[in-house]
Amino acid sequence: MLRAGASALDVVEAVVRELETDPFFNSGRGSALTRRGTVEMEASIMDGRGRRCGAVSGVSTVKNPVSLARRVMDKSPHSYLAFDGAEEFAREQGLETVDNSYFITEDNVGMLKLAKEAGSILFDYRIPLAGTDTCSALAGADNHKGMVMNGLPISIYAPETVGCAAVDSSGFTAAATSTGGLMNKMTGRIGDSPLIGSGTYACGACAVSCTGEGEAIIRSTLARDVAAVMEYKDLPLQEAVDYCVKERLDEGFAGLIAVSSTGEVAYGFNCTGMFRGCATEDGFMEVGIWE
Repeated sequence: MLRAGASALDVVEAVVRELETDPFFNSGRGSALTRRGTVEMEASIMDGRGRRCGAVSGVSTVKNPVSLARRVMDKSPHSYLAFDGAEEFAREQGLETVDNSYFITEDNVGMLKLAKEAGSILFDYRIPLAGTDTCSALAGADNHKGMVMNGLPISIYAPETVGCAAVDSSGFTAAATSTGGLMNKMTGRIGDSPLIGSGTYACGACAVSCTGEGEAIIRSTLARDVAAVMEYKDLPLQEAVDYCVKERLDEGFAGLIAVSSTGEVAYGFNCTGMFRGCATEDGFMEVGIWE
């Protein structure tokens, strides 16, 4: 899309929509479940050109929450809608809606059971629940074509929030983030993903999308801090990312992806790993999990 001249804003929405339809990720279909076994999704999108933004929370029937966030930005006088108001606006805009059961996967039902048994709220796909032995973890976890991480089926790990940051040929940036939140979360809980400046941010300097422990990301306003460090300390993108991950998260665990308006690509995290991928106009492409 970027090679064809699409705007960064259109690209981040399209990429996140693709990830929302893949049940392997914690967004759209495949979202983490509340303690009641339901799905409450949230998403945000931001245009670095003019710092326009849109966000939604508590969405339970909208097939692609990121597109609803885009409509909030483009078609409403507001920046953020939640729960019944967001659902009503989606219907007014003619966005595709489905029954809540569409978003629920067998893997996540099993993961919710494990989380409840352990009395845990799960946010980190890299660390299986404490006390989960390999045999019990293997039960019902034989899909995803035998993919394994740390010797265990990848399906027993909590899935991860999705996001995209892009810069287009005009030098404009955009970012979008979408998630189902924490596994076994309280109903009504809102994380960092829909909060502009915390989970998502884009401006003239850069675009950032975050993942991880939402409460820590909210406290640190992590995404905005990357831009602020670039603006006020005059640091290049990767140094700004490294500084914020090291100095702003306190005891929380999180990670982020970022691009600058000049085409730099950066990432950072303070946990074991973070699923990520990037591509640049010179043909460089990279996919990674670990450091």
